[in-house]
Order: sequence, then structure tokens, then C-alpha cells
Amino acid sequence: MTKVQEEVVIEQRAGMTIEWDVGIEMDDGLVLRCDVFRPQVPGQYPVLLSYGPYAKGLSFQEGYPSAWQKMVAAHPDVAYGSSNLFQSWEVVDPEKWVPEGYVCVRVDSRGCGRSPGFVDPFSPRETQDFYECIEWAGVQPWSNGKVGLSGISYFGMNQWHVASLNPPHLAAMCIWEGSADWYRDGTHHGGILSTFWTNWYDMQVRTVQYGLGERGPRSLANGKLVCGDENLSDAELAKNRCEFGDTILAHPFDDEYHRVRSADWDKIKTPFLSTANWGGQGLHPRGNFEGFMRAAAPQKWLEAHGLEHWTHFYTDYGVALQKRFFAHFLKGEQNGWDQQPPVLLQVRHLDHFEQRAEAAWPIDRTKWTKLHLNPVHQVLSDTPATQESSIAFDAQGDGLTFVSEPLDRPTEITGPLAAKLWVSSSTSDADLFLVFRVFTADMREVTFVGAIDPHTPVAQGWLRASHRKLDPQLSKPYRPYHPHTGQEPLSPGKPVEADVELLPTSVVVPAGYRIALSVRGKDYLYAQSTGLKLSNFKNELTGCGPFLHNDPRDRPMSIYGGTTTLHVGPMHPAYLLLPIIEATP
Repeated sequence: MTKVQEEVVIEQRAGMTIEWDVGIEMDDGLVLRCDVFRPQVPGQYPVLLSYGPYAKGLSFQEGYPSAWQKMVAAHPDVAYGSSNLFQSWEVVDPEKWVPEGYVCVRVDSRGCGRSPGFVDPFSPRETQDFYECIEWAGVQPWSNGKVGLSGISYFGMNQWHVASLNPPHLAAMCIWEGSADWYRDGTHHGGILSTFWTNWYDMQVRTVQYGLGERGPRSLANGKLVCGDENLSDAELAKNRCEFGDTILAHPFDDEYHRVRSADWDKIKTPFLSTANWGGQGLHPRGNFEGFMRAAAPQKWLEAHGLEHWTHFYTDYGVALQKRFFAHFLKGEQNGWDQQPPVLLQVRHLDHFEQRAEAAWPIDRTKWTKLHLNPVHQVLSDTPATQESSIAFDAQGDGLTFVSEPLDRPTEITGPLAAKLWVSSSTSDADLFLVFRVFTADMREVTFVGAIDPHTPVAQGWLRASHRKLDPQLSKPYRPYHPHTGQEPLSPGKPVEADVELLPTSVVVPAGYRIALSVRGKDYLYAQSTGLKLSNFKNELTGCGPFLHNDPRDRPMSIYGGTTTLHVGPMHPAYLLLPIIEATP
């Protein structure tokens, strides 16, 4: 028996043929382990494949209990029709796909779960592994030669990467809430370090590293040790993984480290469905929207929804959408998908979502509207300020909020936003945290259930003032694009022009409500304490979920602890650009 075959166990269960721990040998000789769920009737079927670090043998219910319990309580359709024994975090439930004539393959990425090796998330080595897994799946006797990629977050992000290599057997991708630009979407928002990745690595990757052996959990589905049969020491485990957070910190600009972990838009030709979450602004939606707009693939679709990060991937709504897409491209079914409008939106109201199809993104009939900042009374106005003035705030404080008059009619705001500011600092730099907000007539803030945090504001944007330089080719009025390849320090007290990208959003604001823009010196805060936590995150959920920017090594008080001043007037026009959607004719 070969090394590749030696751990494989095959059984008939839950109406499926299941192969546990199938080996896939990589080009460097390392053997990765996957589980294969396929129909019991022999034949050749399309493949749905995922590759990632969360341990294929760790059940959703055991690994992420708070997320699972909340989801099935609010959406019983998720659990209905399945034993849920084979549910795993952020990948498809095979009991809902194998009966439809698919083979589901889950691969433990290098160094995680039951796959040995060195852990280096999103690295070129992982992308090459993913490529080889796709090509392996495409030539198995149970495969029809068409491989689709599926999964949320990590399992979506790495789809953008591997698609840039164009594996011959890759036929379709569903990128469900998957960021694409490692620097702008993930590690440095507007040039400001996000501390998410350090905590994520500790909570969700190191906890399932290969070699934990008996210290790790056992699979509820097959009794195997989730993290491999070897019992490595702490020192051995440390040698087998990168220092992820410190590595990110060591790359403050968009350099080669970030570029090889980002999508290469011009090379992505595979048909795809890109699905975004309005409330996931700390990580994914920017990549989903950018991918739809910029990838070279001639066949591409965009969907945007709300609620928690994982929910709609598993609901009847999300599963039906995915099945239509994959049936068309992997099975050749003429199910009308080729007539599917390019954009499908769940437009967000205060208490519900309204589904609507569109022909383009941004929406063709968008009325781009400027609301001007006026520091005299801190208002958002239809008309620019006529006199020069300025207003200062603590560079690490709650900042300033500019509020509109009550709206005279219901107003839909759906699309990307941008702000033009003029700022100076008492030091050589300043970090800007922008929050687009909605308030009731009596000035109570409206927040929404976000991808992670249950009190998420309508939209957010960030910019480190020394990173204000724009790329003239890629920048658009509604989406300024910063190269982030170096710094231009500020001269204390001298205003500079700063164009800030606020991520796409959707909200229908009722008449009588107000909209507002906050310019802060630190992360948005819904409440000082909420008592809300999820089992897979370290911090309390106070408005931004786990997507915080509070590493003092990146924001030393000597530079980012001074005074920031906004300048407004005829010489310093400052405004918020909004995508107002006119009613359909």
C-alpha cells in the first residue's frame, strides 16, 4: 500500500459513499488529506472542491457552536433535510449536494487538520497546492472532468488566487464573501494595520494545526483525530508554522508579499458568482465587488445580501442560487442561468430586504450626489461652505459627526461611497476612520446585523493620511484607489487633500430620518460594552466585530496621538459622494 493510500477508509453512509483521508500528492512529495463524499451509484459526476485550514473533520457545531446555534435557531431551513453530521465550517453540507449528483471534496490545507506541512496561509505554495488538488479531482474515475470551487471566506479568497493560474479542469467558482486584495481588503485598511489576522490565526488556525494529535478534538463523523495522529511538541508545532501576525506587521506597504497573495484580475477567466455581504465591511465585500468589476472572465455574476457572514450560504435561498449556477456550468443544464441578470441585490430596508435584479454595478441609474461638510454647525448640506473654516479633534478620539437635515422622502443609497477631505495634523501623520450612519428623527442610530457584529453601521472607510497618493489610472470618483507603496509625511499644520474610499452598501432611508458622516481617530464604537461574543473571536462585539486597528506598534502615540484638523471652504471643498438610486422607470 502506498503512502497516498494507507490512511483511506471507505464506507457507505447517509446515502453516500464516503472516502476518509484520501491522499493527494503534491509536486514536492507532500501528501495532503481530503474527504470525498460521492453518490453510491457508480458514475462520473461534477466535483465541488474546497481547500482550507479549518480541519475537515471538525464539525460546525463543535468548532463554532455559537454561530451554529444562532443560525439554526433563526433559520431552521439550514438544518432541515440533513443529519447535519457532516456539516463543517464554511463549506457545503454534502447531504444537500451529493443527492443532486455532485461529488464533494474537502481538502485540509498544508499543515492543518490531517495534512502535514508548514502553515503559511494564502501563500503561493498554498495556491499551487490548490491547483494540484483541482487537477487531481478532475481526472478521478468518479469525476466528469468539471471541477467547481465553493465555500465562504478563506474558501472563497483562495479561489481568486488559484483562478489566476487557470487550472484546466476548473469550470466554475462561487466566491461567497471572499476578499481578493490581501492588502486593501484584509491586512491594511486604507494603510492602517488590521489586527484581525493575528487573532484569527490564534483562534482558528493554530487550534487545528496538524500535529496536535490527542490534544485536538476527534471527529464526530468518523472518530479520527481531527489534527492528525502525530503528537508534536509545542516547539515542533511552532517550527511548522509562520509567524503570521508579525509577518504582516513587517510589510506595511503593498509590496511583493501582498501582491502574490492577491487576485490577478487580468488572468481570471473562469465563470464565477461573486456574493457580497453589505455588513462585512472589515474584510470581504470590497473583493467581491472589485472582482465583479475587474476580473477578465466574460461570464460573471454579482449577488449582495445581508445578515451574518455564514447564514445565506446555508439557507434555502443561498443553496438554491448556488445549485442553479453550478448545474449550468458543471452539468450543462439549460436552467435559465445564462439569462440571469448580471447583478442580484438584496436591497436593505430597516426591517427587511427587497430582492432586485440590475444590469450593472454600480447601478446604471445612480444619481451621484455630493453632500458637503460644513463645520460651523457640523452639518451635511446640499451646498458647499462659502467661508473657510476649520475644526479640530483628538487624533485618537471619537472625532466629528456631520448630520443632514431630515430627509423629505424615502431615499435609497446603494453602491460605493467616497469622501473628499482636507486634513492637517499636529504631527507627521493622521489616521482617518470614516463611518456613514443613519439616525432616526429623534437621533437614535440605526445599525444592522452585520457579517460578524450585530450592531454594524451602514458603511465604513479608512485612510492613513500619509498614504493619500492616488493611482490616476485605477481611481474613480466613487472609488479612489491608493497604491500604498510608500509614505508622504504631513507637515504639521499644513492641510492635504485626502480621498477616502467607503465600501459599497445598501440602505433605504425613510423620510424624516437623517444621514451622517463621522470622521474619527479610532474604530467605530456602537457601545462601550455589549456583552456579546462569538466562540471563535477574542474580543467583545462593540460595533466593528473583530476588525479592529489597535496595534500600538502600527499606531504609536508619538505620531498618531496628536490633533487632527479638518479644513473646509472654497479652497478646501469637503464632501461625501453618495450613490442615490432613482426609482425604476
